[in-house]
Amino acid sequence: MSTRDGGTSAAPWASLNLGTGVGDGARPVARNRALFAARLDGARPVFLHQVHGARVQRIDAATPSDTIEADAAITTEPRVACTIQVADCLPVLLADRAGRAVGAAHAGWRGLAGGVLDATVAALRDAGAADPIAWLGPCIGARRFEVGDEVRAAFGSRSERRFVAHLRKDGTPGWLADLAGLAEDRLRALGLKSIGRDGGCTFEDGSRFFSFRRDGVTGRLAAAVWLRG
Repeated sequence: MSTRDGGTSAAPWASLNLGTGVGDGARPVARNRALFAARLDGARPVFLHQVHGARVQRIDAATPSDTIEADAAITTEPRVACTIQVADCLPVLLADRAGRAVGAAHAGWRGLAGGVLDATVAALRDAGAADPIAWLGPCIGARRFEVGDEVRAAFGSRSERRFVAHLRKDGTPGWLADLAGLAEDRLRALGLKSIGRDGGCTFEDGSRFFSFRRDGVTGRLAAAVWLRG
């Protein structure tokens, strides 16, 4: 999991911005991605074209980066890093205990409500992962994620405990949503027993993390998982 530190981009993308299409220059992003790739122990990061959906792409050594429209990836090949970008959404990394497969999912509220974790876990199991485990990275925290009734309704009555009534900045009633908690509930319902959490809030920790909700124009973090060769 990257932080915003250690890169070459100028403000407001300072400094390790790994996202394209956010206003940063192509050269600093390319340099930043090379710095990120150098930390992956010889694995090649495969970035996706993310659309807040639930499609899962199985990737391999020949899969090009940045061209496939999907919000999750899995692989069974060594040194191919399933990589997703975030700037408040939740990165979820998954691995089979036996080392058969790994996967990464981009879990914003739309993708999460739409079944991106369900689809990713199913794809891992289809690839031979009998006992997947998960790690939830930093995301916008439960004290900062203001949402409306449509978001609460998208998750249904079983998830009501993850929403707290809240008066928003514009004076309208809304909710504070626990995105990581919603993801953990979904993963446990899918049968995962081992789920770790980073616990960091991208909105509150501006020294380490980019946050779209906080800054608007900002960079992107990346989370990656791979099988060692």
